[in-house]
Amino acid sequence: MKYAFAFTLCLLLLLAGVGVISAAEGGVASEVGGDSGLVAIAAGIAMAGGALGAGWAISATGVAAAGATAEKPESFGRVLIFVALAEAIAIYGLLIAFMLWTKI
Repeated sequence: MKYAFAFTLCLLLLLAGVGVISAAEGGVASEVGGDSGLVAIAAGIAMAGGALGAGWAISATGVAAAGATAEKPESFGRVLIFVALAEAIAIYGLLIAFMLWTKI
C-alpha cells in the first residue's frame, strides 16, 4: 500500500510537470506574454520528482547493499555501483531543471 501511494505521487508530479511544460511551450501563458513563471514551476517539479525518485531508489538499494555487505564484505564495490546509479536519478532531475531554467 505504501508503494502504491508513492508511485501515484510520482506519477502525478510527472503529469503536472508535463502539463506545465506544454503550457509554457505554446499554451495560454505565452499568449499573455510571460511564461517564465511556468518554466520555473516546471523546473521545481523536475527537481522534486528527481529527488523523490532518488530517495525511494536509494532507500531500497541501500538496505539491500547494507545486508549484502554484512554477509559478504568483499561485495561492497559491486553494491556501491547500484546505490550510485540510484543517486544519478537526482542528478538527472537537476540537469533537466537547469535546462529549463536557462530557457527563462
